[in-house]
Amino acid sequence: MDKQSRRDIARAYKERKVPVGIFSLRCAPTGETWIGLSRNLDGAANSALLGLRMGSHRNKAMQAAWTAHGADAFVYGVLETLEEDLSPVGKEDWLKARLRHWIAALEGHSIIA
Repeated sequence: MDKQSRRDIARAYKERKVPVGIFSLRCAPTGETWIGLSRNLDGAANSALLGLRMGSHRNKAMQAAWTAHGADAFVYGVLETLEEDLSPVGKEDWLKARLRHWIAALEGHSIIA
């Protein structure tokens, strides 16, 4: 691969649109839902599930449900994505407002304990 090809690949990676939004993890046996926000939805599931698998997630209630019911009892879902380009401050405000909305709407808990 020549230098120009590497530069093109690097530029395309840096310019890609990373999905921003609100996600949930639901425990089917208990019906409990934990809701989080992410500046990178692609990485949100990996991050949350890794902590749970390792037994070290910072949300102790969610970790207890995971330990009691296992991985197959949990369902990851994207609730909402930010479609418009906002300033960094606008993006943060949107995420916080939508997180509050979804926690209330689903009678859920914040993933961040």
